This record gives sequence, C-alpha cells and structure tokens, in this order.
Amino acid sequence: MSGIGAVLLAAGESRRMGATNKLSLQVAGKALLRRTAETLIGARLTRIVVVLGHEPETAQSLLEGLPLETVQNPRYQEGQMTSVHAGLAALTGSLDGVMICLADQPLLDTADIDRLIDAYQSNPDCSVLVPVHHGQRGNPIILDYTHRETILRGDRNLGCRRFIERNPDLVTKLDVNSNHYVIDLDTPEDYAALDGAQENQRPRPASHRPVTTED
Repeated sequence: MSGIGAVLLAAGESRRMGATNKLSLQVAGKALLRRTAETLIGARLTRIVVVLGHEPETAQSLLEGLPLETVQNPRYQEGQMTSVHAGLAALTGSLDGVMICLADQPLLDTADIDRLIDAYQSNPDCSVLVPVHHGQRGNPIILDYTHRETILRGDRNLGCRRFIERNPDLVTKLDVNSNHYVIDLDTPEDYAALDGAQENQRPRPASHRPVTTED
C-alpha cells in the first residue's frame, strides 16, 4: 500500500463553543464532522483514521456508514498531541505520507485536499508540506511517513507543531490563494461569522488556531 493516509483529529472538548459540541454544528446542511470526513473521503487519500475522545458516541453517530476507521484516544484531555500520537499509531502500513487534519475547518473541499496531495507528490524533496495563506500557516499539513516513527518515539509533547518548530529546514511552504486552509470554528462568534466568509475574504473570529492545535 502506498499513497497518502490521513489522521482526522476529532477528540477535542469544544470548550470555547460553549454547551454545543461544535462537531455537530450544521455547515451547508451537514454536521461539521461528517462534512469534513466526506471531504476527505472524496479526495485521493489511501486511508483515513479518525481520532475520537470527547463524546465519542456523538462522533461515531455522525460518521455512521462512512468508509473510514476510528480510534479512541483515552488521553484526549491531555492535549492535541495525544490525539496525533493515537492517530499515527493506528495508521500502520506502508504509506508515502500522512495528512494531519482538523475536524473543524468548515470551508475545506475535496479540491483543497487534492491540491495539497498534488503539491506533495510532485516534489520528491518535500518532507513536510504546510499551506500558507497571506503569511498565515494553515491546515491540513502533510508529513513524510518516515516522520511517523520519530513523533511516536518522542515524548508525549512531540506533536506535529513542535516537530515542525524543531525542524524548520524540513518544511516546504505552499502559498495558497484560498482562505479555506486558515478558517476554523472555535467560538460561537466564529460560527456566526461563517455565513459571511467569502473566498479570499477572511472573517474576524475571536481566536485563530496555529498548525494542528485542537480544542
């Protein structure tokens, strides 16, 4: 087996959204988590592993019937890096790369995902691919599969963001015109602003997320 596998992080507690689990929020007529998962399924990905944690029964119900795998992260309250580890540990086999995806990016579409895959696969020297929109780092990112073992062997705090910070020489930045890669939903204000989000015109949410940070 080769190609690009994906780890979809869906374990966070969604605390800044208030009482609502943001993965259940409706985006274009679908629950956010299901929309994100279907976007990945439609792209040229070999495998998809979804990491669950907070309210796993809700997440499982939103994913019902989809051709993907799920894994439970019992340590999700310790932070996003534990979900990265859980997903990478489950993504065994022989792959060319691993895409680390967030569950709460409401504007990403299949073409956005395939653009990253094309950029990664067309550059044999690419080790870590990070989309950048007007100077802001976005998501998803792609790691060479060889970095999987490095991250899994590291301490519990060695998630993707810290790995990138420690190895800037490995990073290839892909300039993208689309704001889809940098918009996520953390707060009710973010969700309210979503209706006004247009291509290349970013809303002004209360907070932004750095590379692969999960609530």
